[in-house]
Amino acid sequence: MSGGPAGVLLLTDRWQARRPLAEVVAGAVAGGVRWVVLREKDLPRAERAALAAELRAILAEAGGTLIVAGPDPLGGDAVHLPSAGPYPPPRLGLVGRSCHDRAELARLTTEDYATLSPVYPTSTKPGYGPPLRPDGLGALIRHSPVPVLALGGVRSPGQVAACVEAGAVGVAVLGAIMRADDPEAAAATLTAAANAASRTRPGRPQPSSATTTQARRETPSATTEEER
Repeated sequence: MSGGPAGVLLLTDRWQARRPLAEVVAGAVAGGVRWVVLREKDLPRAERAALAAELRAILAEAGGTLIVAGPDPLGGDAVHLPSAGPYPPPRLGLVGRSCHDRAELARLTTEDYATLSPVYPTSTKPGYGPPLRPDGLGALIRHSPVPVLALGGVRSPGQVAACVEAGAVGVAVLGAIMRADDPEAAAATLTAAANAASRTRPGRPQPSSATTTQARRETPSATTEEER
């Protein structure tokens, strides 16, 4: 698996979804979303694995990728890990990590991408301090060794554009699509904003996740046990 998430990354939450989760994801994919993180960690593994297979099939039809939250890929090859661990990350086709500050970014080793949050006020990211806002996001991105997606409170095209202009390769959203009356239209609006901002953004290019990851994997001493 090459590359990593860009544009709009959808995080699932069936408790907030206004329709069955598979239906919401199908609508988001129809609206242009190609990356989905399956959360639903409260489900028994067998049920979660069955849901992963269902969503993976929906994404596969559009050339998309399902990423599973946590170290167990549930039959796939892509995971998104919390900032707390595990360290080092498992060696899979695609590994992402949730980060919130410069210290957590510094702990990245072989991850392919990271999310930074919260960028805007949100009830789903309590306990991580005040929102970064685009300026704080941009300052942290400058210290990230991997591409970054902005997470937390991203709801509008203007917010998407501001995050991309700050240096993010995309945005990770939950409520903006999960709670939408029309998930396809919501996804299409946010995806169009991300694409437009990416085309017009000046400044330094984002590092290639495949190249960056390979280079760091070839440097065994990049991170010491003390630093972890």
